[in-house]
Amino acid sequence: MSLPAYFFAHGAPSLVLEDHGYTRFLKDFAQTLPRRPRGIVMFSAHWENPVQQVGLVETYDTIHDFYGFPEEMYQMTYPAPGDAALSGKVAALLTDAGITSEHDTERGLDHGAWAVLNLLFPEADIPVVAMSVNRDLSSEQQYEIGKALGELRKQDVLIIGSGGIVHNLRQIHWNAGPDHVEAWPREFDAWVARRLENWNTDELFRYRELAPFAAQSVPTSEHFIPLLLAMGAGDAGRKARRLHQSYQWGTLSLSAWEFQ
Repeated sequence: MSLPAYFFAHGAPSLVLEDHGYTRFLKDFAQTLPRRPRGIVMFSAHWENPVQQVGLVETYDTIHDFYGFPEEMYQMTYPAPGDAALSGKVAALLTDAGITSEHDTERGLDHGAWAVLNLLFPEADIPVVAMSVNRDLSSEQQYEIGKALGELRKQDVLIIGSGGIVHNLRQIHWNAGPDHVEAWPREFDAWVARRLENWNTDELFRYRELAPFAAQSVPTSEHFIPLLLAMGAGDAGRKARRLHQSYQWGTLSLSAWEFQ
């Protein structure tokens, strides 16, 4: 049985310090896996590049790519090991699918990657291959990148996309209580959920023109792309299951999806 692929919202950088239903879900997640992953392929919305980058690093540095957060966060590290063999397999699979890629031998893990991984696997002892995203590609092309890597799931490699289905920082209400959620992020999330559960890629790929409140929910696509990448990695089985849904600050969606 292959390991599923996953999409996790990474919320704000402070997620790693927060205590609520979503962070508790992430902390318990590893216990739900059928077996321990031997490696992780991690797409982060915060690493953008016009050519697909594939991390080839011995040990990852921790990038503190945020400002104005508690000092404790700037002292946190996540020194995950790399995996040269897995990085080579990723590049080879992309080449076989006609997708150009490059190895990156320097970049560390940004908060879209390490804040989530810190909650999932706090010991930082599972090898990671960090992956970039490219907002200039079509939704179909994003899906195909994930699909090209899907067979790694048979080799106990966990494929993760880290981003946010509803992620508009200009629409956040910082003083909103945990029970206050505006209607429009719920409507967009619900529309996306139905297309994921029915594996309706024809409509999902056209979310910008078909989904309610798409422009408000996805002002720029880099945070939505990891969802399409993770979904593509699940193409062989085409079964989607939502594992968690909650919201912060009135509009920020915290969701987790499994693709099997």
